[in-house]
Amino acid sequence: MSDTPGARLDWARIVEDLTRLVRLRTTPVGLSRMATREQMDAVPKLRRPEGIHTFDQVVGMAARLGWTVGATADDFVQRQCSAVLGLVPRDEEWLAGRDFAGVWFATIEDSAAHQRSMHTAPYAAHAGVVVSPLASGRLDPPDVVLIYATPGQMVLLINGLQWSGYRRVEMSSVGESACADSWGRALALDEPSVSIPCYAERRYGGVADDELLMATPPRFLPRIIAGLEALSRNGLRYPIPPYGIQADARAGLGHSYG
Repeated sequence: MSDTPGARLDWARIVEDLTRLVRLRTTPVGLSRMATREQMDAVPKLRRPEGIHTFDQVVGMAARLGWTVGATADDFVQRQCSAVLGLVPRDEEWLAGRDFAGVWFATIEDSAAHQRSMHTAPYAAHAGVVVSPLASGRLDPPDVVLIYATPGQMVLLINGLQWSGYRRVEMSSVGESACADSWGRALALDEPSVSIPCYAERRYGGVADDELLMATPPRFLPRIIAGLEALSRNGLRYPIPPYGIQADARAGLGHSYG
């Protein structure tokens, strides 16, 4: 497999490899923005929301239920989700963040500072967004891939990414609206982004208490898998077995470092 932009990837094989190497328990999903409603409606087995939702719920439908779901800005309860996805602009009303003052932040100034700090996808004339299980291949390729993992799984995913062509993985947290730290950042900067999912993602999106989220352009997945394979050959695998807090560490480290 190649990490060259635009290369065709075997999505089912990628999910199989990730599950084998780090034992993922939540379905990896792809996310793509669609230029027109016709393009969105042409995605096979597409479902449309029957009510007003957060985008966290749409992602949850794909990751937790295995559905392929398409949504527009009109389907979301607030403009927060739409701006992170680049479906609506970061206008003055959005940047003020008045809805969050007194709820998540003490003052309107704090709320506005939070809005300005968020990574959001560049605004474009997209009609909507589709989220689908990655293995289905219905988004080929997706704009970004979302991988939910425990902290132990996540650190190995990061280690796999860093095995070859090392890069420092920067994590940030805007607190509430942490989708800006994951899919917002990945869409904005075109690089893997790891986040601590926020209250809303857990309350509305079904994200488990022990899950982190990596959002990544799909071209990085072959590199992550190749790195995980190399680490596994070195005996660095998931699950990570506790060695013992009082044991002599030399014997354990000797297997890796000689």
